[in-house]
Parts: sequence; C-alpha cells; structure tokens
Amino acid sequence: MSRNENKTYSSWELLKRFSPYLFRYKGMLIFDLFCASLTTICDIVLPRIMHFLTNSAMNDPAVLTVNTILKLAGLYIVLRLIDAVAYYYMSSRGHIMGVYIETDMRWAAFNHLERLSDNFFANNKIGQIMSRISNDLFDITEFSHHFPEEMFIAFIKIVVSFAILCHANVLLTVIIFACLPVMVIVSIKLNHRFRVATKAQRVQIGELNSRVEDSLLGNRVVKAFGAEDHELNKFDQGNQKFKEIKINRYYAMANYNMSTRLFDGLMYSVTILAGGMFLINGKITPADLVAYILYVQSLIATIRRIVEFAEQFQSGITGIERFFEMIDSPIDIKDRENAYELKVTEGEIKFDDVTFEYPDDGNRVLEHLNLTIKPGENLALVGESGGGKTTLASLIPRFYDVSAGSIKIDGQDISEVTLKSLRDNIGIVQQDVYLFSGTVYDNIAYGNFEATREQIKEAARLAGADEFINQLKDGYDSYVGERGVKLSGGQKQRIAIARVFLKNPKILLLDEATSALDTESELQIERSLKQLSVGRTTLTIAHRLSTIKNSDRIIVLGRNGIEEEGTHDQLLANKKIYYRLWNGVSDED
Repeated sequence: MSRNENKTYSSWELLKRFSPYLFRYKGMLIFDLFCASLTTICDIVLPRIMHFLTNSAMNDPAVLTVNTILKLAGLYIVLRLIDAVAYYYMSSRGHIMGVYIETDMRWAAFNHLERLSDNFFANNKIGQIMSRISNDLFDITEFSHHFPEEMFIAFIKIVVSFAILCHANVLLTVIIFACLPVMVIVSIKLNHRFRVATKAQRVQIGELNSRVEDSLLGNRVVKAFGAEDHELNKFDQGNQKFKEIKINRYYAMANYNMSTRLFDGLMYSVTILAGGMFLINGKITPADLVAYILYVQSLIATIRRIVEFAEQFQSGITGIERFFEMIDSPIDIKDRENAYELKVTEGEIKFDDVTFEYPDDGNRVLEHLNLTIKPGENLALVGESGGGKTTLASLIPRFYDVSAGSIKIDGQDISEVTLKSLRDNIGIVQQDVYLFSGTVYDNIAYGNFEATREQIKEAARLAGADEFINQLKDGYDSYVGERGVKLSGGQKQRIAIARVFLKNPKILLLDEATSALDTESELQIERSLKQLSVGRTTLTIAHRLSTIKNSDRIIVLGRNGIEEEGTHDQLLANKKIYYRLWNGVSDED
C-alpha cells in the first residue's frame, strides 16, 4: 500500500475501475435510473403547465374552464404520486444496491489483505488499514447510487430544458447556457482542491486510529511506566493536526459552494436582463418568459444538487481511491501459474545456496547458506541476536521468498508448489503467541477446523493444557479476551502448542515453544514435543539453550552463516561460540 500512496489516480480511471462493482447489479441500477427519470417529470412538466395557464389567460381566457384546470391539476397529482413511488424505490433499493457494492468491495479488500506478505504488514499501520476497509467504504454506499442518479437526472433536465427553451427563443437560450462551461471549468479547479483536502483528512484519521489502537493495546505498559500524559500529548498532536486538516477541507468546500452560488446569481441576472430586453422588443411572450424563469430555476436547482452532491462525491471517490491503493499493493508471495501440490513423504528440507535480504530496506540476513535437515531430524538453531534464525525459519513456509538460491522439501522447490499445500504440511508455534478473540475451543480448533471436540481435547491434553482449561469457569468455552489477555503467558503458549498437535503436520517449526512455561510445564511439554516430533522433521529456534540440549543436531548461526554444528556435547567440547553462549554470553535472538 505504501508503494501506491504517491500514485495519482484520475477520477475517470477510478470510475472506470469501480464500474464492474456497480454493473454487477445492473438490473437494480437500470430500474433505479428509470425511477430517477420519473422523478424529473414533475420538474419538467410544471413550467409547461404554467406556460399554458399564463398564455391562455392573456390570449384566450375562454380556454381556461374549470374542467381544463381540474384535468391539469389531476395530471400533476398523478405525476406527484408517480414521483413519490419512484423516490421511495430510489431511497430504499438504491441504498441497498450501495450496501451490496460496499460489501463486495470490503470482501475484495480483505481477501487481498489476507494474501499480502509479512513485509506489507511490517510497513503499514493496522489503524490505516482498518480505516480503509471500514470508514472509506461506508461512503461508497451513498456514492454508488447517488452518483449515477444525480448525473442521469442532470443530463435529462439539461437536455430537455435546452430543447424546450430553444423552441421559445434560441438566442436567449444560447446566452444562458453559455454560462455553464465557465461554471464547469471553475468547479473542476476548485473540486480538485476539495478532493486533495478530503484525502488528507482520510489519511490523518487513519493515523489517529493507529495512535489510539497502539495506546489502548499497550495500556498496561503505559500505566506501568506512568506514561499517560506522554500518550495524551501524542494523541493531542494527532488530534490537532486532524482538526487543522478538516478546517482546511471546509475552506475548500466553502470556496466551491461560493463559486456555484455566484454562478446561480449570474444565470438569474442574465435571464432577467436578456429576457427583459427580449420582452420589451416583442421577441418573447410573457408566458414564455415565465416558463423560462421556471426552467432556469429548475436548471439551477439541478446544478445546486450536483454541487451539494460534490462533498459526497469527493468522499466516495476518495474512498474508492484509497480502496484501489490497497488493492494495487502487490502480492509478493503467491502461487506460480503452474504450481502443484506439495507431497511430503520423508520431510527432508534442503537450503541450497540461499541468500535473503529484506525487500524494503535491502538488509541482507543470509548469504549463500547451504543446509540439509534430514527426514525426522530434530535440528536446533542457536546464535546471537540478528544472526537470522527466525528469518531462516520464516523462509520455509514462505512468509518471505528467498532472494537467491532455493529451498526444497523432499526435492520439491517450495516456490513451485501451492502455498496452501506447503503450509498445510508445516506446524508453527511462534515466540509471540497470538490468540484470536473467542473461546479456548475456537483457538485450538484453528489447527484443524474439521476436528471433533474429542480430538481438540486430546490435542490439549498432549500439550499439557487440558488441566488448566478444565479449571476455567466455562472450560473449553471460556472466552480468552482480545489477543488472549485473560490467560497467562504459559497458558497461551500451551494453547498454541495444542493447535500444532491438532494439525499433526509433517514438519514442525518451534520458535522457543516452551519459553513462557514454568519448569514443571516445560518438562511436560518437552516430553510431548519429543513424542510429536517422532518421524517428523523439527526445526527449533532456541533462545534458552537448556531446551535443545537433546536435539539431534545444533546449528550455530551467525553473521557469517553456519559457524558451528554438532550435538550439545560436541559443541561444548569445542569450546567456541556455543560454549560461550551456554555459559551466558548471550542466549537471546
């Protein structure tokens, strides 16, 4: 998304790209526009009725019988009833069509977000993303049906008014309509300023949301350090900036509205001046002038509606623009055109001359790395912070793609297999455990949505979580809170491990899976993980070296790649890097 924020989208380009979402409901749209045309009939017919009455009163009063007037009044009442029914449809089904479009676009946005790589989320604030798929899309509901309605009504009224007025007096009509191009040019210029101000407001509200989210999620840290005033000051800065941006937006809107009112006055003045002169010279009848005034009034009312719609238009078009900025964010990690399903038989993982650097900053972490993890082997990665341990593990499920070289599982290049089949065969317990808002049951079931309740309980038992879960108020149906805040770190860790037991994958990636557990639980989980790893390839990222001393092989990863490898006893006997780490020089990543 950040790559596209500076890209300029024209309104025409945005409307063209938005049209497939709109035309998906073309049946509703066509009938909505038909109803819009019906609502214009009264505005078009009324001046003709007044022209007839005025002309008859002046030239042939005998025509104005009670019966004639009743017929005209009856006709107008019928037209008003038709107008009311048509407007009801526009107000109900028209808005509902907008809701359908908004729902489709929000689904498309979320679907795209789900496929973006870790690099995207590392460089974009969640608050900004939330603003784009919520607030920005709200305005599209109004925009999606009001825009075609208003444009269609304006087109009908301008064309019909021009034809009728030309019939009365061509020269006067040309003089009045000559004002419109000037009005359009000025409006476009002021409209652009309005759009820029509207987008700036949207960006800042996203920043403000990010600030609020960050502060509220970290409220315990804020309170622990007594930093309430600091957070309040930061919020106030963002809030004041939002105020200034919104004020500037209203100035831009006021300039736009002022220009349209000036042009309203200009068109009325031209009508009075030129019409009066034509009336004196006998080139127009009083009845025609009355009709002229009414049509010009209707025309100005139409233009004013478009002007009033301009704010809604800018909100909608800005929402569409920010939607496509997000949709245009490239999906870095995706299936190749001819990707096939990964078949894991043995579980061998081979790093072949792998080089990796982060795409956003070019920071090279791994360079020409060669490593083979044997089928069923329990391999541990250790090393000082920044050595690339977590990065190496992240390359296996393709959270990032290698910059050079290849990674193969049982001889199959992971870049050539489908992401789903790759990740279906990999179980991950991350260092930073994330639990979704919901129940304990829901979070364990994430490992296999088709699992039975008994299978979920068995997975919890193997992970050493069954005992504490049964002690909770509602057992497996207990609510864990946002990000699992109602559970301790050790409890969250065991639920995360239970997910992996339930998934039962061929390959395990353990990012210090027992780091948050007490000694007794740690021993229990180590026994369970040892049981689970039998016949499966396991890669453990070790921070606490005591947890991996029984690994089949230990790799010491550093700035220069693999600097040592061997068993725990072999590495201690070498008295090199691992020996220093074991004795407390560093045991963190």
